[in-house]
Amino acid sequence: MNPGLYFAIGKKARDLLYKDYAQRQPLQLRYQSFDWSFDFSCQIEEILPGVNTVFRVIIPDSGKAELQYLRDYVGFSAGVGLKANPATGFDPIANISGVIGSTLVSLGADLGFDITAGTLNKFSASLSLNTAFLIASLTLSDSFDSAKASFYRALNPPTRTAVAAELKHRFSEDATTLTVGAQHALFPLTLVKARMDTDGKVSAVLRQQVWQRFYVSIAGEMNLRDSNYIPRIGLSMALKP
Repeated sequence: MNPGLYFAIGKKARDLLYKDYAQRQPLQLRYQSFDWSFDFSCQIEEILPGVNTVFRVIIPDSGKAELQYLRDYVGFSAGVGLKANPATGFDPIANISGVIGSTLVSLGADLGFDITAGTLNKFSASLSLNTAFLIASLTLSDSFDSAKASFYRALNPPTRTAVAAELKHRFSEDATTLTVGAQHALFPLTLVKARMDTDGKVSAVLRQQVWQRFYVSIAGEMNLRDSNYIPRIGLSMALKP
């Protein structure tokens, strides 16, 4: 009956719409016309009853160590790490998040702190609804400057066919973006995803399981409304335990 952790709110819609796509990381290493980064994570489960430990490093962007606690009706996580700053090198950061509720309905909040400046630099709150028919979430982030609603619907689990949508509004800019996407497994080891948004961006991903735990993804993106937009293509590889 535990509600999970904060990052899991809206995760299925977020993964369908954004995971494996050819999108630029906040900071990347560059060689000629190629941008690249390396993402490594490790989770140690049940170091104490209900407590997990997660380590994650994104080269050259950030690194983080986190403790997670799950019990009935409660999910809590706290972490410290370093985040790349082009001006100063790396800034120490801390993060605390919590969720209360059940597997059906949950409410959570996430706080981020800049340790050097001693300031709160991130605050968001989310509400999640999880049913067999539909998974939906509503999130206020960027110090309540942004509101985001998302939904995920599984259409045919054996072929992993599903649809998702995200509606995001930024109050300071009075800008709204709608993103819709779908996925389908062409073959048991081959997954295809596509998405488009109201800004004119169209993207697609082909993910292939090469070996039992090794995945290769090829993704592309173009903008139908911007003739100056340079189409992007990306390649990612993942090794999962």
